[in-house]
Amino acid sequence: MIRGKTYLTDYHKVVGGDPLLELLAVDWFKVNERFDSVALHPKSLVQSEAAKKLPFILVINLQVPAKPNYNLVMYYAAERPVNKDSLLGRFIDGTDAYRDARFKLIPSIVEGYWMVKRAVGTKACLLGKAVTCNYLRQDNFLEIDVDIGSSSVARSIIGLVLGYVTSIVVDLAILIEAKEEKELPEYILGTVRLNRVNPDSAVSI
Repeated sequence: MIRGKTYLTDYHKVVGGDPLLELLAVDWFKVNERFDSVALHPKSLVQSEAAKKLPFILVINLQVPAKPNYNLVMYYAAERPVNKDSLLGRFIDGTDAYRDARFKLIPSIVEGYWMVKRAVGTKACLLGKAVTCNYLRQDNFLEIDVDIGSSSVARSIIGLVLGYVTSIVVDLAILIEAKEEKELPEYILGTVRLNRVNPDSAVSI
């Protein structure tokens, strides 16, 4: 559920509609050291000729602390140029402090053990407030590196999830939090379903 048009007066939330951005691909990497700036890697999808022709790409790089470390990288694309005066436009070219206060993720465990559901929950999380997020804005993309290991709470939750990851199904929705009336209603930027992810399927970088 996301903030509706009248949220600031009645706190009413509504079911999110279709996402604004299209999911292009998901990468699942394993690395020895923390892997930042995935979009700049020569073999990254963002560096392909096809991707360079797209108006805008949002790269979400979830850095998962483990042995080895993992990176879950999601690539979302806009079909048309982003209006610079829109909430998304201001987020793309805003300050890191602005982004930290707005970047939101909503998890939902569709299938999984009750303890995992309880630990993850379904409440929206301002990732920039919960963990360290680093932003890379270049050319036609914005990459957000989400350092899950920067928070002991987040690290313990992801450790629990990894223990059951091959038997759970989780939906993730990404959005920008609307704080002013003119920004409402909220819109979902992108979604992804992670279906029984196998750690052994991660590609070494």
